[in-house]
Amino acid sequence: MSRFLGVSLKMYLDHRSTLRWIADVAAIADEQSAVADGTVQLAVLPSFVSLQAAARITAGTRLELGAQDLSWADSGAFTGEVSGRDLAALGCRYVEVGHAERRRLFGEDAVIIAGKLAAAQRNGLTPILCVGEEERVDEEEAADFCLDQIAGALGDLDGELPELIIAYEPVWAIGADRPAGADHVRAVCRRLRAELADDHRPQQVRVIYGGSAGPGLLAQLGDAVDGLFLGRFAHDPQQLRQVIIEASAS
Repeated sequence: MSRFLGVSLKMYLDHRSTLRWIADVAAIADEQSAVADGTVQLAVLPSFVSLQAAARITAGTRLELGAQDLSWADSGAFTGEVSGRDLAALGCRYVEVGHAERRRLFGEDAVIIAGKLAAAQRNGLTPILCVGEEERVDEEEAADFCLDQIAGALGDLDGELPELIIAYEPVWAIGADRPAGADHVRAVCRRLRAELADDHRPQQVRVIYGGSAGPGLLAQLGDAVDGLFLGRFAHDPQQLRQVIIEASAS
């Protein structure tokens, strides 16, 4: 299975800076043989306002496109929302669902997240489902918390989901100076993968780590994860290049 690297820009870069960054990353992706041959999959998730222009930049490249959120509805009177149908039409392959900031700042609960994941399924988008404990706890308690979040998110699925990416992001590690400890991450991610192996609704599951992830981390985590979900460290294209090289060697 290929390594997956996703980068969410959140709302850090303005529109012009986003497009410059995507152009730089597309050039890096094209020069990396591991991306060209599919050993490493690289996806970028800009803000909604940049998606259409980003789709033009990434067309014909190995850089894949995703969105940071979607509505649970495909159309209707939902002011300010963006449907999965439109995201798919723009060329998105991935969509982020249930990030801790969406849960905390915008009140997204298990019902909303399940509706959004089902919307991704309906529209042929691969969900990147973000899960993670809020406080520092041991590995077993952290995994239990994440499994409860996953079970709730899968509750509205109708049939099979071709692929599900679980992004394990301990809330206390998001934006921190350093990621969660490698032993902790390995233990939680292995448990999540083992438990999901018996759930046949997602045909393929990948478990990646986010939460202050950056260069040097993949070597510590080894095969316990299938990749990384990167934030601010990847805003420097050269740091992202280093992570791609590490992913190709791991």
